[in-house]
Amino acid sequence: MGCPTSPVALVHDYLTQRGGAERVALSLTRAFPGAPLHTSLYEPGATFPEFAAEEVRTLPLNRLAPLRRSHRLALPLLAPAFSRLRIDADVVVCSSSGWAHGARVEGRKIVYCHTPARWLYQPERYLRGRAVGLRGVAAVLRPPLVRWDKAAAASADLYLANSSAVAARIADIYGLEAEVLPPPPALTPAVNAAPVEGVEPGFALCVSRLLPYKNVDAVVRAFAALPHERLVVVGTGPDESALHALATPNVIFRGRVEDGQLRWLYGHCLALVAASHEDFGLTPLEAATFGKPSAVLRWGGFLDTVEEGATGILFETPTPGAVAEAVRELRSHQWDEQAIKAHAGRFSEARFIERIRVVAGFERAGAA
Repeated sequence: MGCPTSPVALVHDYLTQRGGAERVALSLTRAFPGAPLHTSLYEPGATFPEFAAEEVRTLPLNRLAPLRRSHRLALPLLAPAFSRLRIDADVVVCSSSGWAHGARVEGRKIVYCHTPARWLYQPERYLRGRAVGLRGVAAVLRPPLVRWDKAAAASADLYLANSSAVAARIADIYGLEAEVLPPPPALTPAVNAAPVEGVEPGFALCVSRLLPYKNVDAVVRAFAALPHERLVVVGTGPDESALHALATPNVIFRGRVEDGQLRWLYGHCLALVAASHEDFGLTPLEAATFGKPSAVLRWGGFLDTVEEGATGILFETPTPGAVAEAVRELRSHQWDEQAIKAHAGRFSEARFIERIRVVAGFERAGAA
C-alpha cells in the first residue's frame, strides 16, 4: 500500500537486533526528524529502545511472531515483501545490507549500503557453521535473488558506502560508483556509565554478535594462551553455546548489555579485540572515543577506522595465535589516549548527519 507524500522517508532491512546497522538507522532518524521508518520486521525488545520514539511502519510479515524472533527464517520472503513496498516521498533513504534497497519509490532513492548481501556474494564465509537446511535454501534461492538484488541496486539514484572496502565491493558487483560516508560511533562517553558486576578493570573487550563470520571463537581460544589476561565478550547469537564450551576461566560472557554498561566496559578495558570480517569497523571507533586502542583483523572496514601504530594493531589472520600475539603487543606499546580520541572525532555523528542531508538535498555543503 502506498504512503502519503512526504519530504523524506527511511527504510531499513529489519529491526530485530542491536548492531551497527541499527545504530546507523537511529542516526538517520536524527538526520531526518519525523521521517517514517519502514522495515520488514520490528521486535522492540530485541533492538534499541530509541526506535520506540519513531514512527516505525512494518510490512505484513511482521504479523508472524516467529519471523520477528528470527529474521533468518524470513529469507525466502524478504525480496518479494520489499518489492511490494511502495513509498511516496520526495527522497527515500534506504539503509540496506541486502533488502531495503528493493523498495519501490516515487521520488529519489538513496541507498546507504552496509554491504551487498553477504549470503549472496560471500556465502562460504557468511553461511559457515549454519544449518544444512539453511544453506540448501540459500543455494536454491541464490540465482533468482542475485538478479533481483542487482535490479534493486540499479533502481537507486545514488549509492553511499560505509567504507572503502564496501565501495570497492559495490563497484565490483553492481558496477556503481559509491561515495564513502563512514557511519558515526554511536556510543560515546557519557555520565550514565553503569558498572558491570563481577568485572574488574584492565580486561580485553570483544563486542560482537556471535556469528560464524565474526570469528569470536578465535578470540576466545587466544585467551587460553594468555592465562594472565582477561577477556570480556559482549553480544549474543547462534554461536553462544559453542563459545561458552570453548572458554577458559579467564573469559567472561556478558551477553546483551545496556548502553550504560557498555560505556563502562569501554572506559575500563585495556583494549578492544576483534577478529571479524567487518564491512565497517565500528567497535574500534567506539573504543577510540574512550581513548582505548584496538587489536583487529587486517581486513575490510577496519582498514578505514584503525591507524596502525597510532590507534591500534592490525593482525593478519583470524587465528588464536595471531590474536594472542596482538594482545601481547598491545600490552607492550605506549598509547596516546588523546590522539586516539582525536582520531575518533573525525567520525562524528554531526559530520555524518550534515553529509547525508546535503546528499539528500536538504542542506547546502558546509551549511551545518
